[in-house]
Amino acid sequence: MPATPADDPTTTPAEAVGPLIRGITVLHEINDAGGRMSLSDVVRTTGLARSTVDRVAATFGRMGYLRLDDHEVRLAPQLMELGNTYLAALGLPERLGPLAARLAGELDESVSLAVPDRDGIRFVHQTTRRRAMSLTFRIGDLLPAERTAPGPLFAAARWAEEDWAAWRGRRARAPESRPFPAVPPRSGDTAAKDFEDFEERAARATQDGYALDDQRIEPGLIAVAVPVRDPQNEVACAVSVVSHTSRHSADSLRQAVLPRVRETVAAMEHELLRSEPAAAEPTKDLARWTTTSKQELGAEFVESLARGLTVITAFGEGRAELSLSEIAGATGLARATARRALITLEHLGYVTSQDRRFRLTPRVLALGHSALSCTTLPEIAVPHMTQLVGRVHDSASLAVLEGDDIRYTARVATERIMSVNITIGTRFPAYAASMGRVLLAGLPADERTARLARADLRPLTPHTVTEPARISALLDGVHHDGYALVDEELEEGLRSIAVPVRDRLGRTVAALNVAMHSSSHTTTACITDVLPELRATVARIEADLHVAGRFTRISAV
Repeated sequence: MPATPADDPTTTPAEAVGPLIRGITVLHEINDAGGRMSLSDVVRTTGLARSTVDRVAATFGRMGYLRLDDHEVRLAPQLMELGNTYLAALGLPERLGPLAARLAGELDESVSLAVPDRDGIRFVHQTTRRRAMSLTFRIGDLLPAERTAPGPLFAAARWAEEDWAAWRGRRARAPESRPFPAVPPRSGDTAAKDFEDFEERAARATQDGYALDDQRIEPGLIAVAVPVRDPQNEVACAVSVVSHTSRHSADSLRQAVLPRVRETVAAMEHELLRSEPAAAEPTKDLARWTTTSKQELGAEFVESLARGLTVITAFGEGRAELSLSEIAGATGLARATARRALITLEHLGYVTSQDRRFRLTPRVLALGHSALSCTTLPEIAVPHMTQLVGRVHDSASLAVLEGDDIRYTARVATERIMSVNITIGTRFPAYAASMGRVLLAGLPADERTARLARADLRPLTPHTVTEPARISALLDGVHHDGYALVDEELEEGLRSIAVPVRDRLGRTVAALNVAMHSSSHTTTACITDVLPELRATVARIEADLHVAGRFTRISAV
């Protein structure tokens, strides 16, 4: 949906928080632009004053939600905590995601979970299949209901007459689907047909218990969707299996997958009958943090904007529905402050209320989540690696394990006459590299032993350790110490020190190193001076990775 205009006096409630509206408008514009914009473009598209945009950017920078590079702003992974709060409160991705992943593996097709959002749908879970013709929707993307498989299911089950009226109004205003930046627009007879047969498709979905999308999103893409009902027999979400016309027609996809999808839906509905998880304890010092930030940054920090967004974080796992008092207590905000923020968020469509109880809506995912949901580990790491290189004045690299080798996936070089020259994609034998030893040490013991047994342990320099027993002992030490130091074993004159990068489950998914000429640092200096900087950098990378990877698979390459 288009960003809400900042402070429209004809529609904005008198008690709404203006800075919160303006800050959300900025996030919308950057999200719809793919996650990055110049400050001048933000000013142009929002109509806000440059001074206002600068203060909003400074506030989001303090919160970790934006990165400011020269005159460009980028969405930062920490912003995903807002969307994560909605997904945790919803509960469906964590509870139903494993069943969706199993279905994707059995069918060898991509599987999504979608929820309704007014006259559109949003995806809240994705399990994709890796192949040349990849089919992926971003978590949080808003699609028009009439051009999807889940759309008819939601319209049939949940739309009242006012919802149909709103949909018809949108049809009249925007027949080409232009308020939906995630999908290519349709025009002419094609767009008209999407609208003309939608009510018929919704009625048929009620009778059939499933719905099809035959290339309405884009040519070649087909999908079949089945509703999942909660214990109150309401449609909670839809399971959508997505394929391509190179593999199926819409009808052959239906025939091939529908029986298995229905079995999975039955298992999902059984899962929803189980007790919900216990409520997670919210962070209660957010109000104090915003006050401290205001004292430190002064006019550059918009406290009412920061406090308004902290209201969203009051929700979460086991906390899907809260009263005003509970929200104030969870955030540490005064009731009056929390109330004004809720009025603003409800006006903008991020919160809904009934009987004085508040819930988040899927629109929270529009606050940067969709643009960030395709973030990779190298994209997360590089800004932190750049700061590391600025402190240690040597090059830093990120690598993953690939077969018996490591492969470089990110690199930030230092500016020196003599420096280590390695490019992204470079491969080295894992046994002789500091990052390789970190990655090998992170494997289960039996897998580590098997890899060493099959590896071609050749001496690359006179210093290379090649005896399996010695390498195994070195890996035990790396596992215990949490770092690897390799001195001239990969190349003469090259010294490097590496530490592991771990995901939310504690698994080693990558390694980060600092490499240098042996004359640059002694081995002792590597441990006393460089290692603490490396560990501090990895802590920052992992903090971003753990937020970004809570409900989204983060590619390591």
